[in-house]
Amino acid sequence: MTCTRCDNTGFLNVDQIPEADLKEIQDDPEGMKVGFDKWKENNLFSDAQICDCCGDGENWYGEPGEHYKTPEDQPGMGGPYAYNGGLPECS
Repeated sequence: MTCTRCDNTGFLNVDQIPEADLKEIQDDPEGMKVGFDKWKENNLFSDAQICDCCGDGENWYGEPGEHYKTPEDQPGMGGPYAYNGGLPECS
């Protein structure tokens, strides 16, 4: 299920990340989280952050911009959305 809160990017306020920088973040050989953390260190005044719907604001639950990484995460089940009846915030 695609996260509509971040439009499947994995980031909130992604418009504050220049397109070239976003590509670097997504292509970081150490992973997208590491790439974003490196970028954020040099862009402290940006409000861009990891999505708090398909992630917890610090990291993603699975694929950035996607929900339900395992069968246990399906609507009505446990997983990271159990607090909301198994549904992500953007449902």
